[in-house]
Amino acid sequence: MVVYALEDVKAHDIKVFNTAELSDMFERVVVASGTSNRQTRALASSVVEKVKEAGGDIVSVEGEDAGEWVLVDCNDVIVHIMQPAYRAYYNLEEIWGGKPVRLKSSVVKTKKSSSKARRAGHESSETVRSHSSSRAAARQARRKAQP
Repeated sequence: MVVYALEDVKAHDIKVFNTAELSDMFERVVVASGTSNRQTRALASSVVEKVKEAGGDIVSVEGEDAGEWVLVDCNDVIVHIMQPAYRAYYNLEEIWGGKPVRLKSSVVKTKKSSSKARRAGHESSETVRSHSSSRAAARQARRKAQP
């Protein structure tokens, strides 16, 4: 559902990274680009809306005021939505392993929505977890980027 929400608002270069081998604390990281402050905010809003519609939880949304880098913490999914200059500078793809996950469908589901889908008879294509260290790293990087 996260990738679908990003595609719905025309995100660019959406990547889902398998980080299970890098850390036992989380398995996936989602990174996407928006072309403007307005689009990054709209992308974050779309993710929040779709996750809530599916019964998922939103822990926090950070960086919406500036809009250069917005982080959506869906409890078990962390989504980084960045403008291209920020994405190139911080190069999260290198940090999270550089090898994106191939998705069978264009949907990354949260654990909560995945279990609901299984109960409804649908199979889950992806389960995504996060950890507070990724949130802390994102906050620290965002602080460095602010003038």
